[in-house]
Amino acid sequence: MKYLYIAIFACFFFTSCFKEDKFESSKKGNFEALWQIMDEHYCFFNYKDVDWNEVYNRYSQRISENMDNDALFAVLGEMLAEVQDGHVNLVASHNVARYWKWFEDYADNFDSKIQKNYLGTDYGIAGGLKYKLLDNNIGYIYYGSFSSGIGEGNINQVLDRFALCDGIILDVRDNGGGLMSNSDRLASHFFNEKTLVGYMRHKTGKGHDDFSKPYEIYVEPTNGVKYQKKVVILTNRSCYSAANDFVNAMRYAPNATIVGDKTGGGSGLPFSSELPNGWSIRFSASPIMDAEMNQLEFGIDPDIKIDMTEADMDKGIDTIIEKAKETIKSSSENLSF
Repeated sequence: MKYLYIAIFACFFFTSCFKEDKFESSKKGNFEALWQIMDEHYCFFNYKDVDWNEVYNRYSQRISENMDNDALFAVLGEMLAEVQDGHVNLVASHNVARYWKWFEDYADNFDSKIQKNYLGTDYGIAGGLKYKLLDNNIGYIYYGSFSSGIGEGNINQVLDRFALCDGIILDVRDNGGGLMSNSDRLASHFFNEKTLVGYMRHKTGKGHDDFSKPYEIYVEPTNGVKYQKKVVILTNRSCYSAANDFVNAMRYAPNATIVGDKTGGGSGLPFSSELPNGWSIRFSASPIMDAEMNQLEFGIDPDIKIDMTEADMDKGIDTIIEKAKETIKSSSENLSF
């Protein structure tokens, strides 16, 4: 799959580097620049039914050369919030504008202190993976960031050590993404054949509907250890970017079940640009769909939806891990008949 991403990235890079109009570093100039960057490069206006021209008309009236930078930043942040997208960020030296409602309607569903009750202090470390054999003969792996390196040797060693387990819990909660290559590498150990897991498109012009044809995305099985037993992937709303891609791929793995909460979305290649005053804007600019052509940008629902309960948390229990253990045990018992 890495070669597909390289090809798409090259095409995306060269076709999305449109020459931007020159704007003055004035309050009005920075507003115009931001509005135009979004207008020409953001991918989800039509999907989200956002009239960006109407947004321009409303917010342009609020821009004055007499306003200070804090006021300008606030107005621009409010304008970006009109697209209701948690992956759109305006970054200045003093602040980051973000759409908090993307997370506010969801529970945290992860507590690192409670996780220590399962990992303890004697867990193994293999690259970016933390792992431990839990009670009831279940393996537990935590991968907190796809920016943390993992090699084939790391993954093979961990899976070998869990070969006699009834199943594995693969926890990617609070994983904010990182390198797609790490996502692909880990997923490849849970597939036995080349499998279609989605499609990607990229912008080809400035129009809201100017997209390439969909490119197929496949997971190809590793030449290393292929895990054949039950694997349960744990998710929450703070799984996005490469973690979102990983969760989507694992939906098509033959023995996988997704447990927890809806992911945070944000798949695909990011786009970034700079305003005349040096502030930067960043957002997803290459829509990714699953194998059924459903959008993934806004999150993936789990197979089993469950939240951590206050009652369990008060006892130091992770409700989602316990549900994963129950799911593996149920699968193991069914196979024994």
